[in-house]
Amino acid sequence: MNSNTSPRGATQLRAPYAEALRRHAGRGWLRLNVPGHAGDGAGSSPLVETFGPDAVRMDFPPLLDGIDLGKDTPMDHALALAAEAWGARRTWFLTNGASQGNQIASLVAPALGDTLVVQRSVHSSVIDGLVLSGLKAAFVQPSLDAEQGIAHGVTAADLAEALARHPGAAAAYVVSPSYFGAVADIRALADVAHAAGVPLIVDEAWGSHFGFHPTLPAGALSQGADLVTSSTHKLAGSLTQSAMLHLGHGPFADRLEPLVDRAFRLVQSTSASALLMASLDLARMALVAGRDAVGGSVETADKMRGRIRALGRFAVVSDTFDRFPDIVAADPLRIAIDTRAGGIAGHEARRRLHRDHQVMVEVATDSAVVAVVGAGAAPDCDRFIEALHTLPSPADGGSGGPVRLSLPQPGPARLTAREAFLSPARVLPAAAAVGRISADTLAAYPPGIPNILPGEVITAETVRFLQHTATAPNGHVRGALDPGVTRLRVVA
Repeated sequence: MNSNTSPRGATQLRAPYAEALRRHAGRGWLRLNVPGHAGDGAGSSPLVETFGPDAVRMDFPPLLDGIDLGKDTPMDHALALAAEAWGARRTWFLTNGASQGNQIASLVAPALGDTLVVQRSVHSSVIDGLVLSGLKAAFVQPSLDAEQGIAHGVTAADLAEALARHPGAAAAYVVSPSYFGAVADIRALADVAHAAGVPLIVDEAWGSHFGFHPTLPAGALSQGADLVTSSTHKLAGSLTQSAMLHLGHGPFADRLEPLVDRAFRLVQSTSASALLMASLDLARMALVAGRDAVGGSVETADKMRGRIRALGRFAVVSDTFDRFPDIVAADPLRIAIDTRAGGIAGHEARRRLHRDHQVMVEVATDSAVVAVVGAGAAPDCDRFIEALHTLPSPADGGSGGPVRLSLPQPGPARLTAREAFLSPARVLPAAAAVGRISADTLAAYPPGIPNILPGEVITAETVRFLQHTATAPNGHVRGALDPGVTRLRVVA
């Protein structure tokens, strides 16, 4: 069997791959192979000066005999421990982020059907996967908070309706939690998908810490999901760009496992970073061993929300979650703050927090900022609250109340993502592109939810939204041809 299985005597309180890598690095090698820095941690190169000698010494290429090459290796043990920790049948370590996991999931789906029933507010990497796979997509619209201009999740009823309209569906693809911490009813969504005869794929990029403390929501695998993308670097503490893909124990596991394994080899680098993979091993160990630390992180986040409510200037976005039938829980490590309630736009709040207070938040929208507390982290609550409440408002000479900017409705789809992406295309001024079919994916980033997909008709409303986002402080549109979104690529 190819599935990860826990090795006899293995313990979650060890990191077998990371430990083996450190031992290997300490053996005094004469390295006449790549990488070109030759692991010389004793020198005074810019790499050593910047990252330190240990990082350089442990930067090995893959296929190390007895570590990740061979039988019953430390890598095998590390993967098995990860699968056990997250409750997976099998786990894969990814070195190109959760984006790679989403692409893998999209690549395996054509073996199961011709249409992917997918939440419209998925990350742009899922759309990239549709371009790679050639699958048709049937979109399920998420609930929208019109006041905040943000998307949440989908209900089981809406997913069931979409699956009924597409009896040849390959799989159902949903996101939970959302960028703002809204948790969907994965159990109900899995039941609906399985009743329709398809697997449930969950982009749980923002929920890699779920299930590791009683105050956290349950993980998607424990709720019946069949394939789960986990962006471990986000809140679980591994290095940036490292992630995991988990296969569940459900009715589709035997069918999915060989497909996922082949797709993984297709998109995983043949020079996968040992440092990234070791960080995944260490993050798993820290999550399992750090129950008290994770509880402290939740207490810190609760304290931040409590102080914000008590001071009264700003509002907490998750306090409105009970208005949405698709939301069954909230991630307690996410602090989403309605800055507009305090008289300042989210983009401006983020810019001033960064420039004036050296405080970095995860994301800003026109209406809000989202701060996150890593599982096991203990940030300075007082410093954040003080910085937040010294932001200017209209009453003390600020820039005036922010203008509300609503999320645009997507234009109708005329081609599949792959057809549009590979079609002959031309570049037009943005105004002239309105009414034409987009050849690109454009997404206000973060959160990276596509506003225009390849194959969709470009609308004037969406162009205005993207241009407004692009010109905001720290604004960025992924896929844009220029920073101001003044030109768009359309199908010729």
